[in-house]
Amino acid sequence: MLIWLKALLLVGASISFALGTTLPLMRFESFYVFSTDASLIEVIQALWSDGDGALAILVALVSIVFPLTKILLVAAEEIAGNQLTQSNVLARLVPVLSKWSMMDVLLVAIVIFATKTSGLAQAFTQPGLWFYAGSSLAVVALSALGKVETIRKT
Repeated sequence: MLIWLKALLLVGASISFALGTTLPLMRFESFYVFSTDASLIEVIQALWSDGDGALAILVALVSIVFPLTKILLVAAEEIAGNQLTQSNVLARLVPVLSKWSMMDVLLVAIVIFATKTSGLAQAFTQPGLWFYAGSSLAVVALSALGKVETIRKT
């Protein structure tokens, strides 16, 4: 039963991550006439094309590369079982990436709060943010289940 839950979490995290990076994260409406939707990929592309290459690379690393790497490492950890955890290769990498996995969701929440309190525009969450957050939470749950199972075996 636990293996099916892990498989469901892994597939759900992967699909949610893909949807979270491509669907709009938030909508900004100013003066009730103009509105803008932006996905994570579009934000990175806009930063790059506007000449903010360093910021685009930083956002891409923290928002796409680190979470994707964490999903792949957790999947590898589950597939390999005790073989890799005994050498502590993945046991050291996954917690480091875990510290960054929810940073993007927090930053979007801060931007929405700042926009709403400034009075210049209204900001609304979009499905991309919820899928992105769901992906992060699914990977955290998968990681926790793996640790519980490892403790049970010892």
